[in-house]
Parts: sequence; structure tokens; C-alpha cells
Amino acid sequence: MARDYSNYSKDALIAYIHEIEKQLKNNKYGLYWDKSIETETVVNQCKTNIPILKREQESCIFENENADTHILIEGDNFHALTAMNMMCGNEGFVDVIYIDPPYNTGSKDFIYNDSFVEKEDGYRHSKWLEFMHQRLELSRKLLKEDGIVFISIDDYEFAQLKLLCDAIFGDKRFINMFIWQRNSSGKTEKEKFTVNTEYVLLYSKSEKYCLYPAYKPLSENTRKMYSKDDHDGRGKYRLYPLQKPKDPGPETTYDYIDNTGKIWECPAKGWRIKQSKMKALENDGRLCFDNKALSEKAYWNERKSEGKRIDTMWNDLSENSVGSKELESVIGRKNSFDNPKPRDLIKRCLQISNKEAVILDFFAGSGTTGQAVLELNKEDGGNRKCILCTNNEGNICTDVTYPRLKTVITGKRQDGSEYSEGIPANLMYYKTDFIEDSRNTDQAKYSLVEKVDELLCIIEETYVCKGRTEHYSHYQSFDGNRNTFIYSDYYSEEPFKEFEELIRNTDGKKIVYVFSTDNTFDEKLLEGIEGITTKPIPSKIYEIYKEIVEDIKRGEQ
Repeated sequence: MARDYSNYSKDALIAYIHEIEKQLKNNKYGLYWDKSIETETVVNQCKTNIPILKREQESCIFENENADTHILIEGDNFHALTAMNMMCGNEGFVDVIYIDPPYNTGSKDFIYNDSFVEKEDGYRHSKWLEFMHQRLELSRKLLKEDGIVFISIDDYEFAQLKLLCDAIFGDKRFINMFIWQRNSSGKTEKEKFTVNTEYVLLYSKSEKYCLYPAYKPLSENTRKMYSKDDHDGRGKYRLYPLQKPKDPGPETTYDYIDNTGKIWECPAKGWRIKQSKMKALENDGRLCFDNKALSEKAYWNERKSEGKRIDTMWNDLSENSVGSKELESVIGRKNSFDNPKPRDLIKRCLQISNKEAVILDFFAGSGTTGQAVLELNKEDGGNRKCILCTNNEGNICTDVTYPRLKTVITGKRQDGSEYSEGIPANLMYYKTDFIEDSRNTDQAKYSLVEKVDELLCIIEETYVCKGRTEHYSHYQSFDGNRNTFIYSDYYSEEPFKEFEELIRNTDGKKIVYVFSTDNTFDEKLLEGIEGITTKPIPSKIYEIYKEIVEDIKRGEQ
């Protein structure tokens, strides 16, 4: 609803006008939307409550101590993003973001404050923009400096999203827009065309980003060209003629004498390669003398790539209808989730990034990104890790997302039937929760330190609880090589001696967090212990939370 100015004082109205003038003056080109709409309930919750993550131990999956560990968060993504921002301390830890947000078609696909936004809603675009703005601002802070973000979108909000991303990431951080040729919508409005394309926007956090080569799969016709086989152990091959198609060069016009003494006269336009390279090919058994011509053998299993390097037209991927079939195949039944993306669309995005990437999808929906990450790791030997976040609207997380991931990891569906041989991986399951933000700042910090363990364990990747007392706790990685120590009672001397002794007697990498109300820690207290890194808590975490609250308030002006 529109802002009610009737209760504003004169000074408040003047301040508001100055704020608008400032914004209009600074934004000579770009996007402006009405921010006087009612703030989201989930955003307002964070003004007085500190979001945290609570582990659901019974839903966690442990397959292998050496396997990659992935994270599923059940809850509103604004709360999850806020908690993760507190966790990383404004230092990004995510390499890649892929999201498939609601498209705001007006067909019951976008919910704002528990109500579907209809086409006739006068604030339809403003609500969507404010919704996206809040989440993209938070997610940008989670990216590493060389991080990149992919966003799927269609015609309804493409223009607005492009301008919004230009404002948040900077127009110079726009890298490319990809066109995905999906199947036809099947619906043709009067005097309009059928729609068979969607888009993927690619942005970077800074100029430090790095893209990796990705290739379109070879066509079936190309595969058939590799039909010859000498049974020499190298497999099938195809032939590339060595006659030069253009003007001859000075080192490629020669008569070639093969190892039998036969002379091969120089072609009219010369050879493609020098005489020394020709002889090396023959000595290695890679020269073919068929058809009264010289050709090079190109073996299928020695290809440097799967095919042509990808361009911005993605017309070689699955149609969008495939996504529903893939989901049904995994969970073993039909479901009500609309239009999940096909796996190979998301795999294409992930192939552009490095194989060790931490991938965040905070519109995880049915969990396609999670399955794509697991399968891609198996296919190319990568060690990608994904963090997925979805709410449980219509039980989507508990009935679809989680069962899908569990089935892909274990190879068994919920009904016990076999889906696959499984993909070894670990999955940590969390729910968003809250701590009341007391007006007493120190009290809020005390409350936070009691619940902060899970946030710290995620950032340090130490999920195994080795011990916990009322004063301190100890967590370890699955392989036992990394340790996180958390001391929550800075003022008790005797327990601290026990804590210090525990650290000394533990092998491996050691990260030590100690409670501090002023964000400092006297490192002399642990003097003499080698190989440790100390960090104060939770003052910095609380400061970040307060920064986010201030950003929320500024956004309402």
C-alpha cells in the first residue's frame, strides 16, 4: 500500500523529500521503483530478530568422510542470506550463484507477503523489484571478488532485471546474456507469437572474474565420422587431409618420401605441415596413405574438447519440459512443482566456472541445481559444493527437494526402488531460526554466542561435534584434519585452562573462536600453541546483522 504521510511531521516530510531529490540527482539513468509499498514481513522480522541456522541432524546424510559436503537450508531465503552474511563476516566465500527466481508472470508464480501478485496489481513490478533487490544485495556480499552470478529470466521482467543488476553489480560487471531455446509455450495470444526462448544473465562481482572454456556436445553426425579403426589400441579415428587448401608456404612445398621410399609429390598448393612434422606423424603411426593421398589420423579419445566452444545461443540443450520428467524419474512420482529447469541448462552454467566452486542457489525449488552439481562432479572429477535454500511452501523442501537430493546421493528412492548406483556425498540439513534482538546490546551478543556454532561450522566446514560443555565446544571436519574450537565464556578462568589444554592435545588445523563483546582477543592467552588462528565472536557477527538492519531501514525511505 502507499505510504501514509498524514502522521509525518514537517521535518520528517522535508527529510523524505531531500532523500528523493538525492536519489533522483544521483540516478540520472537507471531504474527507479516505488519503494513505498508495504515492506515484506520476512524482512521486517529481521529488524527485531537475528536469523540463525539450526541443524536438523536426523535429516543429514553422511556417505563418505572424503566426499564433498553440500548444504540444504529450509526457510525463507532472505533469512538464510542474512545469516550467511553474518557467518562470512563480509568476506565472500561463494564462487558462483545460479538462481531461477519467480518470473512474475501474474499467473500465481510470485508471492509477496503471503499473497500471489496478480497481473492487475498496480504495484506488481515494484513488489518484484523490491523483492529481488533485497536478495541480490545480500547475495552479492557473499560472492568472492572473482565470483560470478547467473540468473534465469524470461520476457516479463528481463528489462527490469537487467537494469537492477546494473545498479547492484555495476553495468561494467555485465558479462553476457545467453538465449536458451526451450520448447514452445504452446500458447499463442491474439496478434502475438509463440514463445520458445528464455534468458540467462551473467554478471561478475568485480573485474577479477575468470571464465573457463565450455563446449557444446558433438553432434551425432560428427561422432559417426570417427568410424575407422586399425585395432592398434588407440580406438576409432577420422581422417584430416594434409593437402593445403590455400596458397603454399616456403616450408610446405616439398616432395615427401615415406619410410618405404615411396615419393609423394607435392600437391598444387603444398602441404598443411612442415616435412619434420609429417615424418613424426608417420613414425608414430598417425599417417594414413589411403586413397592415394596423405591424411592425419585424429583419434576420438584424444579430442581436446567435446565440440565447438559455446556461444550465447544455447539451442543444443534440453527443452524445459524435460525438467519435469527428470524430477519425476528421481522421486518416482508426479508432483505439483511447475517447470523445473532441465539439468543440462544448469550444468552449462557451472561448466563455465571452476571445478572447485562453491555454488549458491537461494531459489533452489525442486533441487535441480543440487542434482546438477552432484552429477557434474561425477562426470568431470570436480569437487564443487552447493548451498541450496528453499522455503517449504506446499512442502516443497521436505517432499521434493530433500528426497531428490537423497535419492541422487544414495541411489534409492523413498519407496525403496533403485534409481542409480548413487553418488557419494554428504548433505547437511538446516532450518532458519531466530534469536530475539534485545535492546541490551551485550545481552543480544550473549544470546547470539549460544546459537552461533552452526554458522561457524559451516564457514569452517567442520560438522562433527567432538564435544560441548556449557563453556566451550569442539567441532571437526569429516576427515579429521580441521578443527574449530569455540569458547563462549571468556570470563571463567578454570574452564579456559581446560579449553587451552584441549587445543594443545588436538592434531590438525585449528581455528579458535573466543567470545568478546568488543571484537578483540588477547592472543597471549593461547601463546605457544602452534598452527592456530584466533577469531573473536560474536561482536563482528552482531555488527553485520545491525548493518543489514540499517540497510533495510534505508531502503524504506
